[in-house]
Amino acid sequence: MSDGQRFGGGRLGGGLLVAGTTSDAGKSVVTAGICRWLVRRGVKVAPFKGQNMSLNSFVTREGAEIGRAQAMQAQAARVEPTALMNPVLLKPGGDRSSQVVLMGRPVGELSARGYHGDGTGPGRQETLLSTVVDCLEQLRSTYDAVICEGAGSPAEINLRRSDIVNMGIARAARLPVVVVGDIDRGGVFASFFGTTALLSPEDQALIAGYLVNKFRGDVSLLEPGLEMLRGLTGRATYGVLPFRHGLGIDEEDGLRVSLRGAVRESVVAPPYGEEVLRVAVCAVPLMSNFTDVDALAAEPGVVVRFVDRPDEIADADLVVVPGTRGTVRALAWLRERGLADALLRRAAEGRPVLGICGGYQLLGEHIEDDVEYRAGAGGVCVDGLGLLPVRVEFAREKTLARPVGEALGERVEGYEIHHGVASVEGGDPFLVDSGGRRLDGCRSGQVWGTHWHGSLESDGFRRAFLRTVATAAGRRFVPAPDTSFASLREEQLDLLGDLIEEHADTDALLRLIESGAPSGLPFIAPGAP
Repeated sequence: MSDGQRFGGGRLGGGLLVAGTTSDAGKSVVTAGICRWLVRRGVKVAPFKGQNMSLNSFVTREGAEIGRAQAMQAQAARVEPTALMNPVLLKPGGDRSSQVVLMGRPVGELSARGYHGDGTGPGRQETLLSTVVDCLEQLRSTYDAVICEGAGSPAEINLRRSDIVNMGIARAARLPVVVVGDIDRGGVFASFFGTTALLSPEDQALIAGYLVNKFRGDVSLLEPGLEMLRGLTGRATYGVLPFRHGLGIDEEDGLRVSLRGAVRESVVAPPYGEEVLRVAVCAVPLMSNFTDVDALAAEPGVVVRFVDRPDEIADADLVVVPGTRGTVRALAWLRERGLADALLRRAAEGRPVLGICGGYQLLGEHIEDDVEYRAGAGGVCVDGLGLLPVRVEFAREKTLARPVGEALGERVEGYEIHHGVASVEGGDPFLVDSGGRRLDGCRSGQVWGTHWHGSLESDGFRRAFLRTVATAAGRRFVPAPDTSFASLREEQLDLLGDLIEEHADTDALLRLIESGAPSGLPFIAPGAP
């Protein structure tokens, strides 16, 4: 009997919630690793995260916006991502508010108090629990197993009443919970014990045990502590995962998190040609989908760095202005820091600049925004940098699409996530259809702009674009002819699967997924207040 045949039998599929002692403990990568390990064993598996807060998002084939982490976890599970896998997505926009994306579509802006509630009545979050549970049940009725990812810590006692992503969903769906702790930060035993001890008896009954992440050194030295932890909590540790460079996927937010992925963290391979190509990415506020530049960093001889000062882009061969959730705010930031003037000088000298999504919009001539900027408090009209003949007006309806076209004679695939609608009034087309008609974007001299995220993952186009950049920069750089970004992603996901298979107690994990948390787990005082 295969592992896939162990599940099912006319009931909801098996499940597991991967929680963490903190944000960035490794929940996303562990979830992806478990998905890849299971699918290699013949289990039909899907990822799930009830609520995600992230500026890194993706568009599914049905046109729904979800977190990029869940899209990559779906790739790990070898299934097509859908809105069911991430029913609630929060996109921070500054001023203590976030755009709420429900089932892949934006439904409004809410403050943290409006979302979580002020203690006198339910917030919007509590009302969404039934939607989240329904999505999970739909997945469990279709798949052998669903591996759920929590958010932050399950012991956020101030938010427990309205929780829909940690113990709230675990209780509603009777999911066993494994808590991941980052031992590289220190204090992992206290974190495991304290996380458990701050939960109510009903929540603690679902905490099956722990998973140590990012361990460096001799595991035998850790074993006495693991035995003491078991004695204190009555719970097993399901594995000690070693620290590995380059075992990240498209996680949630924070530049430090982004730079830990395999492509971003690996040593730059020697150039295929004579010289390297240097890429500077402006670290604008509310930066979104900065994973766009991962494909550049995957190329041998391409050095990518994030910058926030004019002198840091002076020697760059290409400057990328990435996407942002606050185009007008990012434009002001560029001007305040002197980066806007540096970009103007580059354009005048014929040195390459690429703007993506919000970065494309601010390279234009004029922006009218009454959607993102101070949402609900009146809009703003500002002049852009004027490097592209484009005028942008923000629409209430968000564009969510998975377009396909051509550029520089190569096929290009991408995805669009934006409120800004660009009216192009000159320049050359950038992305076109098979008949040469403009689909998106604009080029003026060596300044390029497009709304399409992910376009640089198209290998042929990326190489053609880098050849163009190298020529304009006067660099003897030649793109390697055999770099496949999709293959690199697959290798990365296989490494995550290997990590689980080789260093976790997989038999015990299978029992948890199939049968739930062990009965009779002891209560650890003091419990939730």
